[in-house]
Amino acid sequence: MPGNLSGPVVLVGAGNMGGAMLTGWLKSGVPGSSILVIDPAPSEAMMSALAQAGARHETSAPAGIEAGILFLAVKPQVMETVLPPLRPLVGPQTVVVSVAAGKTLSFFEHHLGAAAMVRAMPNTPAMIGRGVTGAYANARVSDEQRTAVHDLLKVSGPVEWVTSESDIDSVTAVSGSGPAYVFYLVECMAEAGRKLGLSADLAMRLARETVAGAGELLHQSPDEAARLRQNVTSPGGTTAAALAVLMADDGIQPIFDRALAAARDRAQELGG
Repeated sequence: MPGNLSGPVVLVGAGNMGGAMLTGWLKSGVPGSSILVIDPAPSEAMMSALAQAGARHETSAPAGIEAGILFLAVKPQVMETVLPPLRPLVGPQTVVVSVAAGKTLSFFEHHLGAAAMVRAMPNTPAMIGRGVTGAYANARVSDEQRTAVHDLLKVSGPVEWVTSESDIDSVTAVSGSGPAYVFYLVECMAEAGRKLGLSADLAMRLARETVAGAGELLHQSPDEAARLRQNVTSPGGTTAAALAVLMADDGIQPIFDRALAAARDRAQELGG
């Protein structure tokens, strides 16, 4: 059990994100016997993985169990329905962890009572162990609980703790939604290449591999992103010509400013 907490890790929701987290936990050495998954209809592959790991599965919250960590991995739109039956699982030693965008700690306290709680925001690369997670803990979370939660979250990549709950909405805008921005960048590059005369398939392959390779270089290099950009940019060359457009006053930065502000504002709206 992570951090030697008394109760089991109870995972509510074994879809894409919950399933990815569960796979990471098992690979990192969390014993399946310490995990309870609550999901009304997990996939056949997930059921097989649970059986192989010796993890328990229930379609609804069982009686007589106090969770050590109650990990909520369901969509924010269904939280209102999912939470009330889970309240008996929350005891004095439980820490509740939510990865639902927008839903505030006060929302969870309303449904689950006063408890140690963490809001976390991973992103979809967590499914391949290359995500990044922002997290905020309320004052009831002990050092031991925080360490246990950190150990569970870090299986999908680095964990960045913030000191204000409102920062989680900004984290959502930058990294939670961020992979979609990168995927759209690939689409835009490919479409621009097509308009320059390349076949659509070739332009997409070039754009896809370029972004994937640049991301891996950024991952492995100790240099800042600005330095890596400068390394590619010869004075008066082709890259400089393109960057003169992208970095103009009406270029990408103001667009990203508006886009991320819109994402943050939407996260706040989801929180009510």
